[in-house]
Amino acid sequence: MTDPPFDLRAVMAQAQEMGERLRRVQEELRHRSVSVTVGGGMVEVKANGALEILEVKIDPLAVDPRDVAMLQDLVCAGVNQALVRAREMAAAAMQQVTGFPLPPGVDQLLRLLFGRRKQIHF
Repeated sequence: MTDPPFDLRAVMAQAQEMGERLRRVQEELRHRSVSVTVGGGMVEVKANGALEILEVKIDPLAVDPRDVAMLQDLVCAGVNQALVRAREMAAAAMQQVTGFPLPPGVDQLLRLLFGRRKQIHF
């Protein structure tokens, strides 16, 4: 008994459909955000699912001209934590579409396959 012939067109159509669904989810993620606070609430950072920093709030009590390094460290920690949470949110949303976690680099593959010019972030 022979296997049915491999239908490359069907595979490409499925891949293109998956790419479109992923792009829709990515656009939705642009409108979803996460917030983190560090330093006991001294610094709050908000990021969206497109890994863009939307807002940084600094409690005036954290601004000490004698200890600028501490404030810089708090901002860096807040940004890093916000980006980690935003990546986790994006990965969970993408996994809902695909049914499995996406490996790194899938965004570049989708652009190559379907000629997408706009950058896709995961």
